[in-house]
Amino acid sequence: MDSGPPFHREGLPTTISKAEKQRWRSSSSSSKSSSRPSILLAFFSCLAWLYIAGRLWQDAENRTLLANLLIKNSSQRPKVLTVEDKLMVLGCKDLERRIVETEMEITLAKSQGFLSNQLKSSSNKKFLAVIGIYTGFGNKLRRNSFRGSWMPEGDSLKKLEERGIVIRFIIGRSPNRGDSLDRNIDEENRTTKDFLILDAHEEAEEESPKKAKFFFSTAVQNWDAEFYVKVDNNINLDLEGLIELLESRQGQDSLYIGCMKSGEVVSEEGKQWYEPDWWKFGDAKSYFRHAGGSLYILSRNFAQYININSVSLKTYAHEDTSVGSWMMGIQATYIDDTRVCCGTSRQDKVCSLA
Repeated sequence: MDSGPPFHREGLPTTISKAEKQRWRSSSSSSKSSSRPSILLAFFSCLAWLYIAGRLWQDAENRTLLANLLIKNSSQRPKVLTVEDKLMVLGCKDLERRIVETEMEITLAKSQGFLSNQLKSSSNKKFLAVIGIYTGFGNKLRRNSFRGSWMPEGDSLKKLEERGIVIRFIIGRSPNRGDSLDRNIDEENRTTKDFLILDAHEEAEEESPKKAKFFFSTAVQNWDAEFYVKVDNNINLDLEGLIELLESRQGQDSLYIGCMKSGEVVSEEGKQWYEPDWWKFGDAKSYFRHAGGSLYILSRNFAQYININSVSLKTYAHEDTSVGSWMMGIQATYIDDTRVCCGTSRQDKVCSLA
């Protein structure tokens, strides 16, 4: 037998060795395994392309729709919005109308005495004047001396009110509410019925400027009078003379009547009449013109003005200058009447120092 290598003849079947068959199988299997990732990558690439194309198509449709809306709206609305258009967009038309109505109501209230139509006094009767006599917890003896001299008592006090004159002692409450000071005043008032007790005011010497706000506010709420008179507790009144003075001024509005004065502003702390706000009165350190605190008279519309604006009215160290500062800010007619200068020696004066 021939043991040499086999001959490959053309046209005849050839013989393949085992090693060659194994090499061919391994190469074919490796080519199949490497083609699978390529197919997956191509598949996902197609999906990504379809997604991006869809989004672009949707965005293109949205842009077309917005462009059409802008073209349509531009033909119907002006290119520049006016203030009126903006107010309409913001829903402020109704607010604007209410502001105008409120301003008209304020103007009307000012023309009628700084008082809205809804604010009424508790009394329907018209009075000529309410006279308030400032007093304190330790002034009972002086109150009794007034009641026994120029100030009517009991039924005489009621008859005076029928003439249109109300007289009351003006006092606040004790810092220790409900203590013996308050109880004594309440007991005295039950007997005499001639107090106007300011429940919201704390009675103290340094609080006298605030007491003026509470007095005029409370008085105008309780009595509808043409004039409101403040009197110190060391003053003796010629009551008939004061009534005559008030009757001569009936029908005149916006009056600020008193013994007008001015004076130096005390800027040194510790001195009598020291004014903590002295620097507000300028380099001359002189008070503006104002009525002395012993006795002064305000018209109804000014008492109403104090009532409405009491929270915002500035008070200074002294009552008379505080009231004078309030009168400076409004159209007040100053009446310097020497008959109410209680420290003078005039024969026709309506008051004197007690």
